Amino acid sequence: MKKNIITISREFGSGGRTIGKKVAKELGIMYYDRDIIREAAKESGLNERYVEEYGEFSPSADDRFAYSFVDYMEEGNSPVLRLWEARKKVIREFADREPCVIVGVGADYILKDRRDCLKVFLYADEETKQERIRELYGDVVLRDKNRIHNMDVRRSINYQYFTGQEWGKSKNYDLSLNSGSLGVDKCADIIIKAFED
Repeated sequence: MKKNIITISREFGSGGRTIGKKVAKELGIMYYDRDIIREAAKESGLNERYVEEYGEFSPSADDRFAYSFVDYMEEGNSPVLRLWEARKKVIREFADREPCVIVGVGADYILKDRRDCLKVFLYADEETKQERIRELYGDVVLRDKNRIHNMDVRRSINYQYFTGQEWGKSKNYDLSLNSGSLGVDKCADIIIKAFED
């Protein structure tokens, strides 16, 4: 079946946004990333900063307690659960609208029943991720040497809480690519080829 949607999940610093934008530009299709934050904020009634912080990341890197009190709140009243429902709605609307690349926010799981969706996971070695983060954000983000690890742990906890699946596990994706060894251009080329085949 012809693919219409590409979802890109990624480790922090692996170049997911850069690769996603390159793929979308070369294919001439839409690219969604921050648009999801804006639309999910409108849909849920939550502040954009809250949506950006908790849309893809758990409240902490402690998987034992990260979502301990979410289920104790009155059903539908938890901002975290409201945000998840808003994300699902926004991502499905974007996917229904037109061919596109969607980066992050559990889109691979949300669109898992769509046969026209190519699900990609990007990862890289620590040195490559640190170098990319330094280029994008400067040394300030790397001062805490656990920052990269904690971001990925928080993504993983968030993903597992809402999907029941293990983040980064190859069976959840059609392609898993090492952007550290392959590079940005090669990853983009492989994704484009898989999309067009």
